[in-house]
Amino acid sequence: MPDGDTLHGILEVHREVFGSGDDLIDKMKEKPQLLVTIAKQDGNVIGYKIGYELDRRTFYSWLGGVSADHRKHGIASRLLVLQHQFLIKNGYHIVQTKTMNKWRAMLILNIKHGFDVMETYTDKKGRHKIVLEKKLID
Repeated sequence: MPDGDTLHGILEVHREVFGSGDDLIDKMKEKPQLLVTIAKQDGNVIGYKIGYELDRRTFYSWLGGVSADHRKHGIASRLLVLQHQFLIKNGYHIVQTKTMNKWRAMLILNIKHGFDVMETYTDKKGRHKIVLEKKLID
């Protein structure tokens, strides 16, 4: 888990992007092999990417966001690249993620970085989800 100030910054960006996040810390504590990648400017968190291990070969890229003032500067792309470099170094073969049509920028970012759409489904809340996957190691 990140230190208190960093965690607070992540929560601020998360709330800005997703509109809530009261239970994010508790959910983070439950995830196996949690990996948090952050972008800071002048000591303040301006972006983050969080993921966790599904199994020894597969990693799930769970959440991420960049504050509105810092978008369109390649920060999300850089966080994704750093996450994938770490995963390759640590022997993961596949990274998976999910998104929705309303997060088009994330969908496009993932596709630009080699993810393939694997399936779509409608969740229990009636939201249409897009499952993506990228092979890191053949």
